[in-house]
Amino acid sequence: EVFGMDGFPLFLHYGMFVPVLQGQADDNLAEQFLPRAMNLEIIGTYAQTEMGHGTNLKELETTATYEKQAEEFILHSPTRSSTKWWPGNLGKMSNYAIVTAQLHIDGKNHGPHNFLVQLRSEIDHIPLPGITVGDIGPKMSLNGVDNGYLALDGVRIPRERMLMKHAKVAPDGTYTPPFYAKLSYGGMVHVRAHMIHQQAKLMSSAVTIATRYSAVRRQGRIEKDHPEVQVLDYQTQQYRIFPQIARAYAFLFAGLEVMEMYENMTKGLKKGEIDLLPDLHALSSGLKSVISFDAAIGIEQCRMACGGHGYSEASGLPKLYGVVIAGCTYEGENMVMLQQTARYLVKSMKKASRGEPLSFSVEFLGRKTEGRSRIGMMEGYTDNEIAILLLSLEHITRTLLLDASIEWKKRVKMGESKDRAWNGVTVEMNRAARVYTRLFIAHSFHRRIISSPSSIRSVLTDLLSLYLHYECVDMSHHLLYDGHCTGDQINYLKRRLYDDLTKIRPNAVSLVDSFDLTDRQLNSVLGRRDGNVYEALYEWAKNSELNYTDVIPAFQHIKAMMEENRAKI
Repeated sequence: EVFGMDGFPLFLHYGMFVPVLQGQADDNLAEQFLPRAMNLEIIGTYAQTEMGHGTNLKELETTATYEKQAEEFILHSPTRSSTKWWPGNLGKMSNYAIVTAQLHIDGKNHGPHNFLVQLRSEIDHIPLPGITVGDIGPKMSLNGVDNGYLALDGVRIPRERMLMKHAKVAPDGTYTPPFYAKLSYGGMVHVRAHMIHQQAKLMSSAVTIATRYSAVRRQGRIEKDHPEVQVLDYQTQQYRIFPQIARAYAFLFAGLEVMEMYENMTKGLKKGEIDLLPDLHALSSGLKSVISFDAAIGIEQCRMACGGHGYSEASGLPKLYGVVIAGCTYEGENMVMLQQTARYLVKSMKKASRGEPLSFSVEFLGRKTEGRSRIGMMEGYTDNEIAILLLSLEHITRTLLLDASIEWKKRVKMGESKDRAWNGVTVEMNRAARVYTRLFIAHSFHRRIISSPSSIRSVLTDLLSLYLHYECVDMSHHLLYDGHCTGDQINYLKRRLYDDLTKIRPNAVSLVDSFDLTDRQLNSVLGRRDGNVYEALYEWAKNSELNYTDVIPAFQHIKAMMEENRAKI
């Protein structure tokens, strides 16, 4: 597969195993295993998800029981549903795994912790005693990754194999919790930060293919007696593709910013500073959910925009869709991720009501909302309009969050438990979390434009304008809900959106060319840089396995059937 599009054997080794060792192993364990992992003397994965539990880590069933006399942990899978299921590269490739298990000491459960477990012999790769490991079988996509299962039957490991950078277990069984309970989120934030950027790159591939092909494809006439036009000239085609270009840029910028934030957070954690972690955890959870979903929808729009040829594997789009759609589930199911973001927003809103300082991404919760928006009240596009649109997104987030919180409190007051009442408002809480996430993406885009060279600022501003108008039109019902906007203002937003499409059209191909994706990376007949689509499509079809012979071997059976039917006439 080109550049590992369908996965590759070291995907989880570099993506999870090494980063978690770096972030959670103490100095002794890191000194012993990190150089070996970096040198590929061993290959590892990260085994957290079980057959019966995924995002609900508190209920994972795998146990790690500490035995003081031997100074060992005994890892065990007590039920079928406790079998580790889905970890990438677990099935056949890895000989080590970081296994998440419930830590038991003297009969007390201290919750999920991570342990380094050897799975296979380093000599002949045969599974070690007590280890049952294999591949879970074909999937919708990503079949280049050997997603696996793992069952542990009383597997013993030395005490030192627990990842003890934060939480610790002494030889006598004394347990020392981390100085901050959510330090383990750091590893997940790292993975999600890189995942956000990767999803954006997949989307950029799709919009490159769709835009280039739409510039090559000619179909129909806009005016009589004129030549057939490029389908990219149709407003409906622009409306399908151009907002996806804007989103691809926006998502790339947001991904880069979150990775920078993660690096700053890591430096801070080394000094005992944890201020960034809650904010970054909430942001990365929301971004993971919103970007994976929007990227999947965006790639599907690009596929449909390419007509029948988009359905062919030659386009490269079906495989992109299969890869990106997996991101809606792995590293946290999207609805659960949004709820984590929503809980953070509720806590932040309470802080704001008490006048306490807020983290940078939620500072707007401490500001008073304007009643009526000033959208469309000034002629032309200015920096002021960007500010007005951002304020409107802030308004929607505050309104949705406040309404959901009021409903939550009302349910509690009527006798429901807090948890039961929360379950009754999660759809609305998730709406608020989505808009908060989109607000961050828009701010991130704006910050990137401000810091960009003046030579490209104009075209990036056009893209941001399209992004903001598209998002606001998409959320127009929220703008109308409490009178923040009028119907005339929504119509103004639509007109501005259509003007943005016209502005983007001359630069559309250049904008996707700027992603600098090679033909080899795209692996698409339709997205070829030279535009020689039809000859390439014909050659691709000729190379189909069914065309290796003029007559397929199965014809002998068809021939017998036809001859028998002729004889009956």
